[in-house]
Amino acid sequence: MTDAAGPWLIVGLGNPGQEYAANRHNVGFMVADLLAERMGSKFKAHKARAQVVEGRIGAPGPSGRRVVVAKPMSFMNLSGGPVTALRDFYKAPVERIIAVHDELDIDYGALRLKLGGGDNGHNGLKSMTKSLGPDYHRVRFGIGRPPGRMQVADFVLKDFSSAERKELGYFVDRAADAVESLVVDGLERAQSTYNS
Repeated sequence: MTDAAGPWLIVGLGNPGQEYAANRHNVGFMVADLLAERMGSKFKAHKARAQVVEGRIGAPGPSGRRVVVAKPMSFMNLSGGPVTALRDFYKAPVERIIAVHDELDIDYGALRLKLGGGDNGHNGLKSMTKSLGPDYHRVRFGIGRPPGRMQVADFVLKDFSSAERKELGYFVDRAADAVESLVVDGLERAQSTYNS
């Protein structure tokens, strides 16, 4: 597929605001920040109620794949609106949209890449699927289940534990690698490398 088909739209899911920045629910933003850093770019405000960075991933120069990395500035459960506006603005086909998000049903730090599927109770995905349909890519970043009787909502809105933070940088780095591999090598190769 050539870039004539439009850029890849990589959406890190999270909640805007400093008080949420280190939450488990914001791991999508953390991966988006690292991808922007790797491209040597800073996020800029976009009229679609999102922060965006435009650049290329892969081989240097014009042979790299065009990408737009975005962080919706709505709250998580309203992510679909900004993502749809970005899709329309950049003319990104739905099969070139990647949601990077936290996933309760996967062990901490493990990754799963897939195309399509349900939302598994994730409000960001629920909102995106309502707007786009289910046929976008997902890079699912495991955060594990809440301990004891802690409510899921409380768990995802808490910061990573001090033990988890020791490895968080490594896992975010690996998730950014997985996103780049998905764009450059395609889903099957990226899955065989990164699905754990």
